[in-house]
Amino acid sequence: MDFVKEFSTFLHENKIIRFGDFTLASGKKSSYYVDLRLVPSYPHQFRKMVKYLQNEIIKEIGLDKFDAIVSVPTGGLVIASALAIETVKPLIYVRSKPKDYGTSKSVEGKIQEGMKVVMIDDVATTGGSVVNGIKSLKEEKIKVEDAYVIVNRMEGADEALKEEGVTLHSITNVMQITKSLHEQNLVGDDVLQKVQEQINIK
Repeated sequence: MDFVKEFSTFLHENKIIRFGDFTLASGKKSSYYVDLRLVPSYPHQFRKMVKYLQNEIIKEIGLDKFDAIVSVPTGGLVIASALAIETVKPLIYVRSKPKDYGTSKSVEGKIQEGMKVVMIDDVATTGGSVVNGIKSLKEEKIKVEDAYVIVNRMEGADEALKEEGVTLHSITNVMQITKSLHEQNLVGDDVLQKVQEQINIK
């Protein structure tokens, strides 16, 4: 069984992806909800996911092509932390807003001008939080050319990151997950159609 099929089944069985009528944090309506913050509660699947992500990064860009791993709290930071341990790479993270005490930094960790990083997040929808993180890194003269997410919701993130000169890679996307579940008769035609319509609407 390939990883995406196995992962999709795992997400569905443990209600990490659910289909129905949901309101997202942005206030937008959605025909499904995916909460990858639940995955670390299943250590075997979590480790398998992180190892798969590691292998994709090795295959596509190579570990020697960047100096550190960076993420934005909170969903992506858990994944990035595990990945940093597996790859023995430094970890830094970007706050959504600078802390209002101490050094008032936006970027936490040991950084230096000109260093190159790979951005990690859990889910990408419009790409807003990742784009904000990329802008904060650029202000510190840190280079970002690649970002990796576990699930791409396919609602504009690719385009938003491209405008910043960053390529978005994903382990899977919501359409692949839904199609895999549909092929296994775990979701019906109506669910597949609703997700398809949502992606096309953007």
